[in-house]
Amino acid sequence: MTIQLSEHFTYKKIFRFALPSIVMMVFTSIYGVVDGTFVSNFVGKTPFAAVNLVWPFLMILGAFGFMIGTGGSALVAKTLGENKKEDANRYFTMLITLVVILGILLTIFGLIVVRPLSHALGARGQMLEDCVTYGRTLMIFNTAFMLQSVFQSLFITAEKPRLGLIMTVAAGLTNMVLDALFIAVFKWGLVGAALASGLSQCIGGILPLIYFLSSKNDTPLKFVKTKLEGKILLKACANGVSELMTTVSSSLVSMLYNFQLMRLAGQNGIAAYGAVMYVEFAFIAVFIGYSIGTAPIVSYHYGSENHNEVKNMLQKSFKIMSVLGITMMVLAQILASPLAKVFVGYDKKLFDMTVHGFRLFSFYFILAGINIYASSFFTALNNGMISAIISFSRTLGFETLAVIILPIFLQLDGVWLAITVAEICAFVISISFLIAKKEKYHYA
Repeated sequence: MTIQLSEHFTYKKIFRFALPSIVMMVFTSIYGVVDGTFVSNFVGKTPFAAVNLVWPFLMILGAFGFMIGTGGSALVAKTLGENKKEDANRYFTMLITLVVILGILLTIFGLIVVRPLSHALGARGQMLEDCVTYGRTLMIFNTAFMLQSVFQSLFITAEKPRLGLIMTVAAGLTNMVLDALFIAVFKWGLVGAALASGLSQCIGGILPLIYFLSSKNDTPLKFVKTKLEGKILLKACANGVSELMTTVSSSLVSMLYNFQLMRLAGQNGIAAYGAVMYVEFAFIAVFIGYSIGTAPIVSYHYGSENHNEVKNMLQKSFKIMSVLGITMMVLAQILASPLAKVFVGYDKKLFDMTVHGFRLFSFYFILAGINIYASSFFTALNNGMISAIISFSRTLGFETLAVIILPIFLQLDGVWLAITVAEICAFVISISFLIAKKEKYHYA
């Protein structure tokens, strides 16, 4: 039975509604993980380091789709909650059109700057060429990647999370199969890895577009005549800017991590960080997927002024995130060795560095889910400013300072512990805003 946004949500209903989004995000994270696994084991350590060096830049370009998806879906869900269906469809159409245009422009920009940027990050010789090869090939599919990010959120708003899940699982499976075929069988190297991810992104981004355009679309969201509405567009982008800032900040911080690790441990440091981050992508995807999956519920009830349900979602979600955070940390400690072996088991020194680093790094999971949800919660309430402050402080603010300062005293261990220190500081910010705004939004 389909769960509607207007219902009261018990723990069971929350999990049923959010599960497709969680699985969607886990499968989305698989792109980089699968590419990294095949590249590391079949192409080599230098290409693997090159993928890790250029990947944050590719994520920054794709993050604009995530911004429009989360901010736009919150606005559309709130508008549906206000029973303004025609306005919701107009906003929906405008946002998708914007993504396509912006995706093309960002692709052109990325193709031009990937070489000088890779050089500025320290890539030289073959590593530089590998960065350019992988980056330019995957960048061709940036518009599809952005559309995929948008539709992940909009499928939930359209009350079709399972269909969104099917699309994403199909994309993830395609990526796995094509990676094996292009890299292991055809020996296409980095070009094969990029093509595998790019083609799977087309399934996750283009097929949903076709569905919403088709006569089989039985959701509340339809493509209609629209025009550029600057005020609405600005509101959607401002509302989703925290998600953009999260990805951009995380990507910029990843570049800083790579710089510090190159300085402290050389190419092995970047390869170890890459392996840690691939596993972290899959773990953190659970938190992000839950936040994306439940945000339209909060937006809908906020729009319909059902304050009790907004309070219900906040209380239950904080308990869920706390349990998940502790569970993730324990799993990371237990699985550090076998997971590292998947990526870098062929090199003993690199393997030992990766296991040690991941075990220190994993303590940040305890608070990460709460901070991610707090930011998403304010996005759902259409308060993009507070959401952005939380996201900005936990990544570009606190984490940047930590990754610069801690290695001075702790050397390489300081790099691995930086993110935990940043999450502790961000937790204080999150709780402070939740307390300060409880009267305005009536959730306490």
